[in-house]
Amino acid sequence: MTKDMLELIGKAEVLIEALPYIRTFADNTFVIKYGGQAMVSDELKKSVIMDIILLKFIGINPILVHGGGAEVTNLLERLGKEAVFANGLRVTDEETMEVVEMVLTGKVNKEIVSLINRYGGRAVGLSGKDSDLLVAKRRPPERINGSGVMVDLGLVGDIIRINPHVINTLSSQGYIPVISSIAVGLEGESLNINADHVAGELAAALSAEKLILLTDVEGIFADPADKNSLISTLPRAKAVEMIESGRINKGMIPKVEACLKALEHGVPRTHIIDGRLPHSLLLEIFTDHGIGTMVTG
Repeated sequence: MTKDMLELIGKAEVLIEALPYIRTFADNTFVIKYGGQAMVSDELKKSVIMDIILLKFIGINPILVHGGGAEVTNLLERLGKEAVFANGLRVTDEETMEVVEMVLTGKVNKEIVSLINRYGGRAVGLSGKDSDLLVAKRRPPERINGSGVMVDLGLVGDIIRINPHVINTLSSQGYIPVISSIAVGLEGESLNINADHVAGELAAALSAEKLILLTDVEGIFADPADKNSLISTLPRAKAVEMIESGRINKGMIPKVEACLKALEHGVPRTHIIDGRLPHSLLLEIFTDHGIGTMVTG
């Protein structure tokens, strides 16, 4: 048997391994939060987009929520404005809010939609302001994790209502909804919502089968300094304890909070995976081993 034939057989075996997962997840909704390095590298962009298009073609309904924090920070710096964060959330005054909305909704969202369409999918871009998809109220000042300092986050919101009809309509017609994390406030103002939080809330509202968060680390570590301490399965109670003790901190806090919100509302599986790994979505969904950290109930 030739080497080429062995390679072809290997590819067939990969498909056979994926078959039970395809059968299990067909007609289910996956909410995927796209961010980090996977939005910067052209190679990783194509990998993620092709994975999402494949999910749609085999009968899964992917709902894509994106961040874009790096591009927002870069533009703020070019404008001479410092980016400030508290508990992993961007402190957002009016000027920063204008930049956030311009970058996320006007630039990043359209680039993702264009890529999906270019590679053979059909995508429609939305913000939370479209059809009152995401309605929010301003988040009250909060204490910085591990200190007594209180911070006013400004135009940062907490979602109080989701109107998913527009997502369901688009998804049922064969489109992939691509959602930027801007919400509408109670007085019509724009509010900045952390994209991880948006993904968790949407997964809950859509009764999703999976919430998958792409990030720039392999997952959650018991000891961040020890790369051999990756936690493959993290129970909810342990996740809460790790946040309270400061072992989960900074930008990982909203990701874990998103998983906890989704689990609280019946989403059976939540995952934090390394978006720097090519085809990380397919590896998580369609292989027997999976990758990253699964936060469980």
